[in-house]
Amino acid sequence: MSVSTPAPDAAVEQLTPAQKRKESRRVILSSYLGSSIEFYDFLLYASASALIFPTVFFNNLDPLAGTIASYGTFAAGYLARPLGGAIFGHFGDKLGRKKMLVLSMFIMGVASTLIGLVPSAATIGSWGAVILVMLRMCQGIAVGGEWGGAALMALEHSEKGRRGFAASFTNAGAPTGAALGTFVLGTFAAVLPHEDFMTWGWRVPFLLSFVLLIIGMIVRSKISESPIFLAALEKDKQTKNQPKKELPILEVLRRPKALILTMLAGASGFALQVLLSTFSVSYATEFGAERSAVLYAFAIASVISIFFVIFFAHISDKLGRRPVMIVGLVLFVAFLPPFFAMMESNNWLLILAAFVIALALHAVIYGPLAAFISEQFGTGSRYTGASMGYQLATLIGAGFTPTILASLYASTGGMSVTPVIMYLIGLALVSATAILLTRESKNLDLETHEH
Repeated sequence: MSVSTPAPDAAVEQLTPAQKRKESRRVILSSYLGSSIEFYDFLLYASASALIFPTVFFNNLDPLAGTIASYGTFAAGYLARPLGGAIFGHFGDKLGRKKMLVLSMFIMGVASTLIGLVPSAATIGSWGAVILVMLRMCQGIAVGGEWGGAALMALEHSEKGRRGFAASFTNAGAPTGAALGTFVLGTFAAVLPHEDFMTWGWRVPFLLSFVLLIIGMIVRSKISESPIFLAALEKDKQTKNQPKKELPILEVLRRPKALILTMLAGASGFALQVLLSTFSVSYATEFGAERSAVLYAFAIASVISIFFVIFFAHISDKLGRRPVMIVGLVLFVAFLPPFFAMMESNNWLLILAAFVIALALHAVIYGPLAAFISEQFGTGSRYTGASMGYQLATLIGAGFTPTILASLYASTGGMSVTPVIMYLIGLALVSATAILLTRESKNLDLETHEH
């Protein structure tokens, strides 16, 4: 196999240390840009599900019921993510990380573009919601395959002592994509009359996904395959007379402890993530804040959080993944009551400050997470195990959280967020326990470590 890169994949191991560092930077940049594009598509849907889809696709329901139904379509993407992780993980462990990254990006870009073309309920009735769910599931399958490949490419191209820093650029793509999607959506919401925005303006950010798809495919085509994967492949060829290895997914499921613990460890971080991108946006507008103003505040805070994600991942290279993530969970939970008070203020600067602080605290959890999960699995099943662990964490922590939070809030008649806070505290305790039960992984040798 040949690619448009300064060195062919098969010769990566023969590069000088300086060339390896250069290639590592290229791969990290590719992981960051690719992840940003994919999460632009995926998290753009989050904002749309909170502010647009209840009116466009569920206008036959009362506003709260429409919001809950819209969040249900949002959850469909999270239901599909573990399936994407399993499928892309299997082929990524067998055929290589790079091929799966290109394919996942293609599926995501096409699905997101088509979402911008789905007719409203006024045009085709409930079929609009059905098509929306199907495309959302395609998004979920694609992002389920994207994350593992991007994180592993960055991780496996980096040297020990910098793996958390390198892999964090994949996670940094999430706030970048969220900021870009929210900024574009907020701009159209601000400059267009409300009726035009709800009719066609919201569609343009989804249609722009096709442009981002082209950019992403070009970037992805110029990177080399993971050297650790190539070394493992070569080792397998040299031992071809040995008994045939298990399928990656069977290898992961036969000893499921790592999968279960990584799944539970990451769940709370994703719940807190979607709290910020969905429920809190609707909550602030309920207290009088302008929709576009809240979206801009979230977008600005997301951009700032990129640096926190990378910084705290770097700290985890020094102090360990576990202590950094535990501290992040504790601090975020402690900030929840003042966070909601600031969101109720109808003061843009306070809302911005609330988002900045919350996303900075979330970065303490989220920054080390890519390396934390990936390092729990051996090379032969790392794509499968890391993808499934991460995507099952998103399913448990984020898939149904908007619906759960909206329902808990509705149960109080919209008078109190106490049930919401208690739910998030409970989930944080589960994640903290799972993190404590895992081994510290920052110093593991990934070339010799097997699950």
